[in-house]
Amino acid sequence: MENCIFCKIVAGEIPAEKIFEDGNFLAFMDINPRSPGHVQVIPKNHCRWVWDVPNVGEYFEVVKNIVKAQQKAFGTEAIWCRITGEEIPHAHIWIFPDPQISGDKNDFQGNAEKIRGKM
Repeated sequence: MENCIFCKIVAGEIPAEKIFEDGNFLAFMDINPRSPGHVQVIPKNHCRWVWDVPNVGEYFEVVKNIVKAQQKAFGTEAIWCRITGEEIPHAHIWIFPDPQISGDKNDFQGNAEKIRGKM
């Protein structure tokens, strides 16, 4: 979709600190994090809602793998999830460690390296 910010991130028109990317999905650091390690996971093809994603099982496997890496990277079992779509009209899943954990939530590169290092 032409004016979709997430589609522009997928196309490389807007930079993002990537955590994971394959042919169907992209995970990147949220620019307005709720806690250190806050990640957005999106389908690369524009879908309005999560339930419109054709390979939704594969989508949730990607989310699960990133959550497991977040748990190890931040030393917590508490990873919060929000399946959303009202702010940006592109399917996305927020996954972020408990906001009570310590660390700099705006250290996008450092937090991304921690997560990638545990995948």
